[in-house]
Amino acid sequence: MSLRKITKSRGSFPNDDALIKLYYPALRNISKKWAMPIQNCTAGLNRFTIMFDERMPQH
Repeated sequence: MSLRKITKSRGSFPNDDALIKLYYPALRNISKKWAMPIQNCTAGLNRFTIMFDERMPQH
């Protein structure tokens, strides 16, 4: 719902990168408000670590 608020005022995006550039800072701000941890995210986190190892924070 929060991401929808951001994109509904925009008509369209010229390419995928334009949308990603809009979503990335929005997700960073939205995630600060999350109170509960994401359930069953281990599989996704493992996949992202394989694909984007240099971008993933080290725990």
